Amino acid sequence: MFSQWEYWAQPVPNFGEINARLVIVGLAPAAHGANRTGRMFTGDQSGVWLYRALHRAGFANQANSESRADGLELFNALITAVCHCAPPDNKPTLEEIDHCRPFLRETIEQAKNRKVILALGGIAWNALSRELIALGELESPRVKFSHGRIVKLKSNGWLIGSYHPSQQNTFTGRLTEQAFDEIFKISRNLIDEVS
Repeated sequence: MFSQWEYWAQPVPNFGEINARLVIVGLAPAAHGANRTGRMFTGDQSGVWLYRALHRAGFANQANSESRADGLELFNALITAVCHCAPPDNKPTLEEIDHCRPFLRETIEQAKNRKVILALGGIAWNALSRELIALGELESPRVKFSHGRIVKLKSNGWLIGSYHPSQQNTFTGRLTEQAFDEIFKISRNLIDEVS
């Protein structure tokens, strides 16, 4: 299926604007998605869900993401991940998460205009919580992850949790498009409130 592709197979960079008000944090590049295409959430089913939702919420100029040359642009949004290399079995080890921790921290620190940080899944939530506590943005102990959880940050911003748009969650109905759209509607409203 992917034989016509020359794989990127490098650490996948952030995608979007560093001065964005919405920062989306995923887990890691999918082996045949971002690892193949070189762009976050591009070329796999998770990306299909994410970019459709971003487009409907006005954060993207189009609803599809096929390759780095497809014309997709984000508006006021930045996509990053806990890990930037494709992990074995699509689930990073604690060692990989720790290894990539400085990159996540650097992204959070550089995204100075952020008003909403959206964690896609429990691993992203936990990694973000750890960094936000270390940066003095969040009280310790960590608040437990749940879909739709909203936590106020000390910087007048928000941390929001959402189920990851993985096939495991979308095929089972754990995450529906309506529920995912609601997360982006909440994000948009919070950004507009504090802008």
